[in-house]
Amino acid sequence: MLHKMPETPDAQGGTDCMQPGQVTFAGSGPGDPDLLTIKALKALQQADVILHDRLVSDAILQLAGPSASLQDVGKEGFGPQVTQQEICDRMVALAKSGLRVLRLKSGDPAIFARLDEELTACDIAGIDYHVIPGITAASAAVADIGQSLTQRGRNASVRFLTGHDMKGFADHDWAALARAGEVAAIYMGKKSARFIQGRLIMHGADRNTPVTVVENASRADQRVLETTLYTLPDDLADAGFNGPALTLFGLAPRASLAALTDLKLEHA
Repeated sequence: MLHKMPETPDAQGGTDCMQPGQVTFAGSGPGDPDLLTIKALKALQQADVILHDRLVSDAILQLAGPSASLQDVGKEGFGPQVTQQEICDRMVALAKSGLRVLRLKSGDPAIFARLDEELTACDIAGIDYHVIPGITAASAAVADIGQSLTQRGRNASVRFLTGHDMKGFADHDWAALARAGEVAAIYMGKKSARFIQGRLIMHGADRNTPVTVVENASRADQRVLETTLYTLPDDLADAGFNGPALTLFGLAPRASLAALTDLKLEHA
């Protein structure tokens, strides 16, 4: 069945991408304001109220229009949270009052951001909405280490996993991921690093498989940890990361691979 989605005013050539009584879902990207899309920037400047996640950077929130109300509805893993039901109720109530509501999520709103639940809340309430995609953390992290998520002859696919949902995480196809050459981007995986290590090694993964953890990808305080599957939990604990981190399983920074190649040539 062919569906034609209704055009937003912006798609029709207008300058407004938001309408009163409407909810706009937008991805703020990984944190660097230069990686924000033009359309998301327009929404920031036009919104009456912005319901934003905890990981949306201050530099991006500072781009909001001067009259916008900023409301933090973030969740902290294993910490303080605004419930999902409260977020949905507040979002719907604000839109019903005639305000232009921006639901601002970090990264891309369609990747581990509970977008479906909030779209359903809009559907039930009869609220119009549209979605503005953003650059996800995996894209920023892999760009920062000079790598590619897929590579001809190595891996034709990449897995996006979240380490926060331990029940779903436990049910993952670890045997497939343990094969040589596989690549995965693991979101929110710091606390589950030892679980990841155990599952993969149990299913035959090479203990020397490269793993790179990127904290605060794209931001000024970004840090990169280069390690292996075998030493991942201990190295991560030693690094003391306290910001959002993306774990790239099966990838090492390009600079390290180049240095290793040069070393092999020297001893050939």
